[in-house]
Amino acid sequence: MGSMVRIAIGFAVVCGLTLGVALTSAADSGFKYIGASKCKTCHKKELIGDQWSKWEKSGHAKAFKTLQGEKAIAIAKEKGISGPPSEAAECLKCHATAATVGADQVEKKPLSNSDGVQCETCHGPGSGYKKKKVMADHEKSLAAGLIVPDEKTCTQCHNEESPTFAGFDYAEASKKIDHSIPADVKGKYIEVEKARKAEGN
Repeated sequence: MGSMVRIAIGFAVVCGLTLGVALTSAADSGFKYIGASKCKTCHKKELIGDQWSKWEKSGHAKAFKTLQGEKAIAIAKEKGISGPPSEAAECLKCHATAATVGADQVEKKPLSNSDGVQCETCHGPGSGYKKKKVMADHEKSLAAGLIVPDEKTCTQCHNEESPTFAGFDYAEASKKIDHSIPADVKGKYIEVEKARKAEGN
């Protein structure tokens, strides 16, 4: 067996094992993916920090598109991946949210791969915590499946399995994608929204 074939097989096995762990975890939670467009309903608002706009400008939102470029196609060929990387499970698992999960793990229609790495890749399937009353209470949202991402969350994809990996600085990366809820609103969003509406703001 040639060295390139062994490398390709090893790559596929490692990716498959990692993917299996991730999918099993999501499936066991009982929560389903809803898609970033549902998150947008609240997280487009300036009051809460307009996380939607920050995501749209991020590399995460463009992650799937990178799989369609010449560089990705060349890498996939080198790794022995049959077909385009934009259709390969070992690539999609880190370039498109819920692209490799079963239909029973998505609340309604399938998420669009073209939307890349959406909110739920890092924050967990949102069917349980999507309602405003749940999200306004941090403990309730955690109980309903919300994940507060940490370095371990990020390194599920930002690691040496990636053929373009060049190291990962969690602190620096976190600053680049910071989309925090403003401190004066966090945990009391509903009350603050009502107060501002009453004031005519």
